[in-house]
Amino acid sequence: MFRHQGKKRTAKHNLKIATLLSFIAGVVNVTGFLSIHKLTTNVTGHFAFFIDEIHRWEPWKGMIYLLYILAFLVGSFASSALIEMSSLGGRIKNYVLPTLLEAVTLVLIAVLAQVMLDPSPSLIACLLLFAMGVQNSFVTKISDAVVRTTHLTGLFTDLGIELSYLLFPKKHLNKKQLWTTIKLRLYIISFFFLGGIIGGFLYTLIHFNVLLVAAALLIFGLLYSRIKYQALLVRRRYQKKSIEA
Repeated sequence: MFRHQGKKRTAKHNLKIATLLSFIAGVVNVTGFLSIHKLTTNVTGHFAFFIDEIHRWEPWKGMIYLLYILAFLVGSFASSALIEMSSLGGRIKNYVLPTLLEAVTLVLIAVLAQVMLDPSPSLIACLLLFAMGVQNSFVTKISDAVVRTTHLTGLFTDLGIELSYLLFPKKHLNKKQLWTTIKLRLYIISFFFLGGIIGGFLYTLIHFNVLLVAAALLIFGLLYSRIKYQALLVRRRYQKKSIEA
């Protein structure tokens, strides 16, 4: 799910990582909205709010929205930098550090919400946007920009384009690839909504601790990839011994 990159990735790999991370993004999205009434998985809306404050001749009020945008940018930068560093070292798989960074950030938010008497909504928003910047960056790099999981605007655009191709089968002959891509888009959208629904329900019960669930899912994804890879190595060694015997 996490391990394969570039040409080594298959549609199945992309589908697995897309369902997991889009679900987590849905959880984060609804948590940010219910807790602090902020958009915390993308920055498009914050650009609009920032420009609105400029039109009102109150740019200083808009600086907080600029801060939100920068938090997402810094998360994306940090994720990509960690991937590049891991690629140079070779000892740690390059998807591990960004995934752990996102998980730690989500845990930190949950902890801050517990220990602070009145946690700053802006601080929470920045941390959530930072986490989503990390996630969007590393899944984009891992999947060669095939999978994006933190916002739906581009997904619905791509889905609309690809559905239109079905009306022109003679022009778009690779129907298998087209249906595979459509399936991926639908899974991402569906699991984003599912994450929002389940995350919203859990938030009413455990509040910010729902982010601990999201962090646990990220760790589960890492362990799943590791265990499956080790099982594959054991099976290959067993098959090799069987052939040699």
